[in-house]
Amino acid sequence: MSILDKKKSSDLLNCCGCLDKYSMLLLPCLGEAMEQGLRDCCRSIRIGKILIQSDEETQRAKVYYAKFPPDVYRRKVLLMYPILSTGNTVIEAVKVLIEHGVQPACIILLSLFSTPHGAISIIQEFPDITILTTEVHPVAPTHFGQKYFGTD
Repeated sequence: MSILDKKKSSDLLNCCGCLDKYSMLLLPCLGEAMEQGLRDCCRSIRIGKILIQSDEETQRAKVYYAKFPPDVYRRKVLLMYPILSTGNTVIEAVKVLIEHGVQPACIILLSLFSTPHGAISIIQEFPDITILTTEVHPVAPTHFGQKYFGTD
């Protein structure tokens, strides 16, 4: 089992030819940090959003809001989540997508930073999901949101 899929990103995101088959799903707030870059590349991509927050004491993820394109179950879903730490939020998002008819093999998680624990947790729960990340490190960079939103 490999954490990182070695496929070329151009094979997964053929933005010139099959955009009508993709949807972007953002996990606010940090997922929105990745939105503009993909919109610049893929202007007509359909967008959905899901708000999931973790309980501070139990670390359990809870869905507060979810809105998807009506045909999300027929599309490949680009799940945007820049900092993958425990994997709990992404696992909950994938469960909601499955409830809406999306197959795990049609979900591509796009992450900037991932911990081995988070990636392994997702792969163990959903072995068919694809994870693309720029860096795997044992410690997640918690300052990313502070820097992006200017709250540091």
